[in-house]
Amino acid sequence: KTFHVFPGGVLFAGAWTLFAALGLISCCSFGWCEPSRTSSLTPGGSRQEQGPSSLERVKRGWVWNQFFVVEEYTGTEPLYVGKIHTDSDEGEGNIKYTISGEGAGSIFIIDELTGDIHATERLDREEKASYTLRAQARDRLSNDPLEPESEFVIKVQDINDSEPKFLEGPYIGSVAELSPIGTAVMNVTASDADDPTYGSSARVVYSVLDGEKFFTVDRKTGTIMTAVADLDRETQDRYELVVKATDMAGQMGGLSGSTTVTIVITDVNDNPPRFPQKMYHFSVSEGVAVGTPVGRVIATDADMGENTDMSYLIKEGGDLFKVTTDVETQEAVVSIKKPLDFETKRTHSVVVEAVNKHVDPRFEDLVSFRDQTIVQVSVSDIDEPPIFQPAEGAIMEVQEDAKVGALVGIVTARDPDGKNKPVRFSIDRTTDQEMIFHIDPDSGAITLGKILDRETAGWHNITVKAVEADNHTMASHSAVSIRILDVNDNPPELATPYEASVCEDAKPGQLIHTISVVDRDEPQSGHRFYFTLAPEASSNRHFTLWDVKDNTAGIWTQRSGFNRHEQNVYFLPILVVDSGPPSLSSTGTLTIHVCGCDTGETIQSCNATAYVMSAALSPGALIALLVCMLILIVLVLLILTLKRHRKGQRMAEDEEDMRDNVIKYNDEGGGEQDTQAYDMSALRNLYDFPEAKSCDSGPDIRSLPQWIQANRVGGGAEGPAAAAADFSLFKGYIRKKVEQADADLSVPPYDSFQTYAFEGTSSPALSLSSIHTLSTTSEQDFSYLSDWGPRFRQLAGYYAPGNLEEEGS
Repeated sequence: KTFHVFPGGVLFAGAWTLFAALGLISCCSFGWCEPSRTSSLTPGGSRQEQGPSSLERVKRGWVWNQFFVVEEYTGTEPLYVGKIHTDSDEGEGNIKYTISGEGAGSIFIIDELTGDIHATERLDREEKASYTLRAQARDRLSNDPLEPESEFVIKVQDINDSEPKFLEGPYIGSVAELSPIGTAVMNVTASDADDPTYGSSARVVYSVLDGEKFFTVDRKTGTIMTAVADLDRETQDRYELVVKATDMAGQMGGLSGSTTVTIVITDVNDNPPRFPQKMYHFSVSEGVAVGTPVGRVIATDADMGENTDMSYLIKEGGDLFKVTTDVETQEAVVSIKKPLDFETKRTHSVVVEAVNKHVDPRFEDLVSFRDQTIVQVSVSDIDEPPIFQPAEGAIMEVQEDAKVGALVGIVTARDPDGKNKPVRFSIDRTTDQEMIFHIDPDSGAITLGKILDRETAGWHNITVKAVEADNHTMASHSAVSIRILDVNDNPPELATPYEASVCEDAKPGQLIHTISVVDRDEPQSGHRFYFTLAPEASSNRHFTLWDVKDNTAGIWTQRSGFNRHEQNVYFLPILVVDSGPPSLSSTGTLTIHVCGCDTGETIQSCNATAYVMSAALSPGALIALLVCMLILIVLVLLILTLKRHRKGQRMAEDEEDMRDNVIKYNDEGGGEQDTQAYDMSALRNLYDFPEAKSCDSGPDIRSLPQWIQANRVGGGAEGPAAAAADFSLFKGYIRKKVEQADADLSVPPYDSFQTYAFEGTSSPALSLSSIHTLSTTSEQDFSYLSDWGPRFRQLAGYYAPGNLEEEGS
């Protein structure tokens, strides 16, 4: 069986037969036809396959051609697309044709009997260029497929219904001015939505509608180029072009679109700087300071950006003026380089030149990129202070022995103005407070006011003031340095009080010392000193002097053997004379000590102070130093021992104080059964009482205080009496202290014993207050205290001495 697809249009029988035959041959020639097993439908609907045999049929496949449908169909009836047909259709109406896929049933419909396909909607290729569908032939009664389902494509055939569009517009480009013809500026591109593979609907060409005089565009590429070579930014800095794109390769009937292109002309340095004026006039006073601006001039440049950057320089008149460039305003600032003088020159002409910094080599030969102008500066006159000559100050010299009133020098100053007013001089006394110099106010002559001393001050620096006679506000100052020339007025002297030493066994001709001198004078020709022994020492037979001729002299021994026991010191007078003029002299004394020396001529001792000492200590000195250190250590130990001994005695005395043996606390407590009020162990352990087996046993003698022990140990008939006497003294001492405490209202009572106001409800004891006891004159019986047990035994001894005496006896 063969499934045929017929494209839309009228098909003649002969043409269709030829077409089918050619398609079959073509299919088989390319291997599209292949042997297949015949199949038949079983009653159950299943297909039963038969094996291959020599009688098998060859199944012919579908023969497909693409369907084409023209886009933008505007007819009222559905557009016929094509026809599908199978060779098993004998025209009896037993076969039903169906399609499925993209647009099936909506865009595309099929006649089930004939297989004709129609398009029901207007198609647009730019939205969808093709549709893929599947065709199926079925038995109308059983709805079983008669042929395998196969795909076919319906392509939408393009028509020229889309105009070119510039999607990236509007465009902005730039080109340098004076660029040659044909210089590319930029590219513009238009897009056409039509099918570029079908006809010329998408073939676009470009043209310039507005601005074609200055620019052209390549028809195929859309490249915009310059059409002239004299584009001048200074004349016109931008151009607006309209570029059109036409499809159908520009043929009649093609569609077109346009866009606007802005082309900016960029600047090149093709214009030199130019001064608006050829001469400028400025005025300035002659007294202005150096560096003061005189005026500003500027050169204009038709270019823009960095092409307008320029620098200025002075071609003529640069001695007194200078020019700088203001980088912000591009102005030339003319300022003063040196002071101006109206009396010397009243008008100055300065030639200022402007030069471009960035010169384009292409235009150097066309024009000179520099320009000049003349700046004329007029100097105005002002009243100026006097001017000293020389202006930097004067240096004068005077001899130090010059007399008062002697001329030191003359200062000169004049009025620089044309009137040449007289000048008056004076000395600034802050620079000459001692008034050593005077100056004549009219002539400027400086004279001495006091005697000079070069050795005190070799230079004097003073300030001279010059003012106009009729206008003291016009004043100027000049420094005058006066040098004091030296005269020989100080004699030479020995540099130090020289002392020398000589060994007793010295030999003749031995150098013992070298001396030099000092002179406060400073002669211009330098010092020259002469040494000799004083006339009174000319007969000296022990020592001799030798002038070394370099302003020093050496002392030599003249004999051998000196005895320090006979004479231990020699005084040698030396005369020193300078070279003058006039020559001055002085006499100095050299002291020579005779000393004992060892074999190496090292001085051991002299009768006077030894001048040479050993660097190391002798053994005797070391021993003496150690003895001194030991004595100091012993003294320190003795002092510490004495301090400790005194401290021990003081502690023993403090221990004997009865007040330290009694515990004082302010809480009366609740009796013996009150265990929380106070810790009674402190009272119990104050004295080591032995525990008694019975209340009648007497107290241990070691537990009593020392004064009670002493009485008891005494024994005999005098023992109790002595104890009673001692106890009465003790009671009297306590009573005296209590009375003093009662009389002093500013402090609490001083009581050596604890005051018990009330022992508590559970205690058999009543009040034990010592104050209450002392305050009453009645005699009380304290014998019941011995019945309270060992804890109150010591207290019973205090308050019942009679009982203690009996026990002691």
